[in-house]
Amino acid sequence: MLWRVMRMMLGGVVALIVLFEEWGWQPLAQMLARLGRLPLWALLEQSIRRLPPYASLAVLGAPVLLLLPVKLLALHWLARGHVAQSIALLVLAKLGGTALVARLFQLTQPSLMRLQWFATWFPRWMAWKALWFERIRASHAWRMGRLARRKAVRLMARFRALGARVEPE
Repeated sequence: MLWRVMRMMLGGVVALIVLFEEWGWQPLAQMLARLGRLPLWALLEQSIRRLPPYASLAVLGAPVLLLLPVKLLALHWLARGHVAQSIALLVLAKLGGTALVARLFQLTQPSLMRLQWFATWFPRWMAWKALWFERIRASHAWRMGRLARRKAVRLMARFRALGARVEPE
């Protein structure tokens, strides 16, 4: 029974992380890809695309190491009672880290797929993630959240329409 509860809790946490990653992955990667218009950035991206498989893996793992001091700083601030600053730093680190990893993955995926173990496990990961999304989207909480979002969007549209009808004097 305890094992089942722990699995459900862990599954919920993993689902939330995967949801955030999925929500932010494409838009954040596209935002970072716009930097590719800058000559120096484009040169850096070309260099990353040409890396061999294990060097690509190292580059993809670099943000984890780079963000570790930031997360430790957030924990330090939290221990000192600076809750809002700590949360803000963690949110910014998560957004920045997700953007960076998403873009790096786009650049390194062709090289990574040359690794046998990666080529074997990546489709399994994608299938597992799709299964979780099916479960999440089928949940009552998800459906209620979508309904609340639609109502909020309609309400905001009504407020905008009212504001547009009010004539300035």
